[in-house]
Amino acid sequence: MTNLASKINEIYGEIWREQKPGEPPLLTNETILLEAGLDSLGYAILVARLDEELGYDPFTVATEAFYPENFGQFVAFYEANAPR
Repeated sequence: MTNLASKINEIYGEIWREQKPGEPPLLTNETILLEAGLDSLGYAILVARLDEELGYDPFTVATEAFYPENFGQFVAFYEANAPR
């Protein structure tokens, strides 16, 4: 798992623990985001916290709309739109 994937997984886990009992599932590249347990507000919080931690929001800097289906696509989208 890349450093970025680990950071996203870490923050996802924090949000999970704030909203649900128990431990969050480990996200793999194949994990379908809609089946990963967070609702749309949870994902909005995730993106906002990642913006705070990483200093960018790829959903606002990307030139085309993109809706990742799985965790691997989500991480790749963040990597592809990272500031250079």
